[in-house]
Amino acid sequence: MNKNVIRSVTMVSVFFCLLWLVGLGWAVAEYYGGKPEKIPEKTKIEKKAEKKDGLHIVAIGDSLTRGTGDETGKGYVGVLMDEIKEKTKQDVQLTNLGISGQRSDQLKEQIQQTEVKRQIQTADMILVTMGGNDLFRGGQGLLEFKEEDIAEIEKKFLDNMNFIFQQIRTSNPKANVFFIGLYNPFSDLEEGKEMSKVVRHWNYQSAELSAAFPKIVFVPTFDLFELKVNDYLYTDKFHPNKKGYRLIAERVASLLTW
Repeated sequence: MNKNVIRSVTMVSVFFCLLWLVGLGWAVAEYYGGKPEKIPEKTKIEKKAEKKDGLHIVAIGDSLTRGTGDETGKGYVGVLMDEIKEKTKQDVQLTNLGISGQRSDQLKEQIQQTEVKRQIQTADMILVTMGGNDLFRGGQGLLEFKEEDIAEIEKKFLDNMNFIFQQIRTSNPKANVFFIGLYNPFSDLEEGKEMSKVVRHWNYQSAELSAAFPKIVFVPTFDLFELKVNDYLYTDKFHPNKKGYRLIAERVASLLTW
């Protein structure tokens, strides 16, 4: 082989060897003593979002959680939020997951959803309305009133709520949970007294179930509507109106410690 060719190959080899050594030295210097890699802006934003300031309140349940019947759109949840902000002077973040018409078997499915679990985990307080659609079935409970039917409906409801409370306590052992009891919207009707007995028993069993879990408080509302039910009902004669929701919100607020 020509000596010039050999000399050229040797020089090229030496050059690349030196280049590799310089690169290696630079890499080691960067690893042990160089500047840290810049954190992407997106990661910074995500970490900031994870930091929680103020109070996070999660509301789950049915149309009462949505505030159906209140022309202002607040419902008891909105009125309670205003009360908490005024009393605590803290920022309050609300996540309202209520679904109008929802029954306890449907809430049982909802509570297992990944995003719902995530919201529950970060909550400082959890509000629950449930049972009206199970018991009254859109008013059909009055037309098909049978004691054995009501007993079976109540049993299924309590089983579902037991599962729901277990899921809540598993996801979040510390948050206070307020479970809103039922009132009787039909107390002025012919079968009103019989339905009141059913609702009282339903509420008693709901209160006993709530007491079996730490930091789950049953909030009675039956007495608030009993004497003047029509004064506190919306035009559909089922949901509370603005005044009715305020009564519920004030009852919940009275149980809070500031």
